[in-house]
Amino acid sequence: MQNLSAAPSGVRPSVVAAESQHTAEFLRTKGLAERGVANAQHSLGFMYVNGQGVARDDLMAIHWYRQAAAAGLEQAQYNLGVMFQKGQGVARDEGQAAYWYERAAEQGYAPAQYNLGWMYAKGQGVTTDTAQAMHWFSQAAEQGDAGAQHNLGMMYETGKGVPQDVREAITWYRRAADQGYARSQFNLGLRYDSGQGVTRDAQQSIAWFRKAAEQGHAPAQFNLALRYDKGQDVPQDSQKAISWYRKAAGQGHASSQFNLGLIYDSGHDVIRDETLALDWFRKAAEQGHAGAQDNLGLRYEHGQGVERDLAQAAHWYRLAAEQGFASAQYHVGQMLDAGSGVKRDPAGAVGWYRKAAEQGHLRAQFDLALRYEAAQDYVGAMDWYRRAAEQDYGPAQYMVGALFDRDDAGMRDPRQAYGWYRKAADGGHALAQFALGLRYDTGHGVERDFEAAHFWYLCAARQGHARAQFNLGVMYASGQGVLRDLVLAHGWLQRAAGVGLATAARYLERLVLKMDEAELTQARRLAPEPV
Repeated sequence: MQNLSAAPSGVRPSVVAAESQHTAEFLRTKGLAERGVANAQHSLGFMYVNGQGVARDDLMAIHWYRQAAAAGLEQAQYNLGVMFQKGQGVARDEGQAAYWYERAAEQGYAPAQYNLGWMYAKGQGVTTDTAQAMHWFSQAAEQGDAGAQHNLGMMYETGKGVPQDVREAITWYRRAADQGYARSQFNLGLRYDSGQGVTRDAQQSIAWFRKAAEQGHAPAQFNLALRYDKGQDVPQDSQKAISWYRKAAGQGHASSQFNLGLIYDSGHDVIRDETLALDWFRKAAEQGHAGAQDNLGLRYEHGQGVERDLAQAAHWYRLAAEQGFASAQYHVGQMLDAGSGVKRDPAGAVGWYRKAAEQGHLRAQFDLALRYEAAQDYVGAMDWYRRAAEQDYGPAQYMVGALFDRDDAGMRDPRQAYGWYRKAADGGHALAQFALGLRYDTGHGVERDFEAAHFWYLCAARQGHARAQFNLGVMYASGQGVLRDLVLAHGWLQRAAGVGLATAARYLERLVLKMDEAELTQARRLAPEPV
C-alpha cells in the first residue's frame, strides 16, 4: 500500500509573463506591489522565488508573500506555507506552514486544503488528527484536487478516520485516475488484479498499470514488467519486461534493479552478463533490498564476479538477515558455524538457523534438527525434521523414517518409518530407497518380498549407493528375486568394490571362481556399466 500523496513542493503563480516581457513586467509589478496591490505583491514574490525578470532572492520572496498573505490573498498564504514547510528563505517551521495553509484553506483554496489535510494526517506542524485530515481532503477532493481524491481513497480503503469502505475508496481512486493521477491509476490496477471491491478484470488491471507506467510511476512499471516477464495476463515478452524494469530501475526502484540482476545473471532471453548483473544487484542491495543483499553475499562468499571476501559476504548476509530474509539468516548461521568471515559462534549460528527455520527455510529446519539429534534431543529433532519433511524435503523425510526406526530414540514405529521412507524413496532419495530394499529383503516391518527388494536396491544402486550395489550383486548371483545372472552380479559387485566396499571385493573374488570364460569375457566387456 502506498503512503499518502506528499504535499506539492513548489509555489503557484497567479501571473506568468512571457519570457520577452519579464523585465518590463517585473518593473510594472513592482510598482503595483509598492502601492499595496495584493495580487501584485504575490506575483512579485513569485518572480523573486523563481528568478523571473530579477535575480532569485528567497528573502525578498518571503517579504512580498507576507504582505500579500496579510492582506488575505489565499494564493500568497498558500505559497508562504510552502516556503515555511520547505525552509526556503526562512527557517523551516511546520507550525507556521500549517497556520498559513489553514488561512488559505478556509477561503476554499484547494491546494492549501490538500496540504493541510496531509499535515493533519502526518502530524506535521499540528497534532495528528485523522478527522481533520479527512475534512480537508474532502474539501479539496470535491473541488477536483486529484491528490486529495487519491488520499480519500486510501483513507476509505484502510478505514483510517472513516469506516472502511473499499467501494468508496475505488470511487475516489477512479475520480483521480480519470484526471491522470498515476498513483490512483496504479491502485485501480491493483484492485482489478485482486478483485477487491470490483469484479476481477485482468485486462482492466493491465490497462490502468500501463496508464500509470507511461507517466513514469515506478511501481506500475515494475508491475507491468513482472507480467511480461511471467506471461501473466499478457503474452510473455522478455524484451518488454526488461524495458519496463529498466524504466523503473532508472528511478531507483530496488525490486526492478534486483530482477534485472536476475535476468542478466541467468542470461534468460539476453546475453548473459555477470558484470551487469552484479551492478544491478549492488544498486538494489545498497537501497536495502534483502534479496539483493543476500545475493551479493553469495557472490562475495564464492568469489563470483568479485574477489572472494568472506567478511564482505558476512556483512551483506547480516544486512538481509536483520530484515528477516530467511535465506540470509541461514547463511549467517552457516558463517557463524564455520567461523567464515566472522568469529566462530556455534550458539549464535543456532539462533540464526532457528529464525530461518521458523520462516519455513528447509535447510535451516534440517540443520537445526541435526543439532538436536546430535544433542540426543530426539523430540526436538523430530519436530524440525517433520517440518521440513512436510514440505517434501527428501533428506528430512528419510531422517523422520530413521528416527521412527531407531530403538534409542524412544519413538519406534515401523509403520511410520516405512511411510516416511516411502515418501523419500518415491522422491528419489537413495538412502530411503536402500532402506526400503533392506526391509523387503529381510521382512522387517513388511512382508518379505525379494522382487520389491530388488526394485528398491536397483533404484538406490543406480544413484551410486554402494551397499545397494553389493546387495543387488548378491541377488543376481543367487537368483533371489530375479533370474540368476552372474554377469550382472559381477557388474554390480565390481561397482561396489570400486568405491571401497571390502565385502563386495571379497564376494567378487569368490564369484569369479564360479564364472566360465564366456561369462567373464562378457562381464569385462560390459564393465563398469551393467544393464
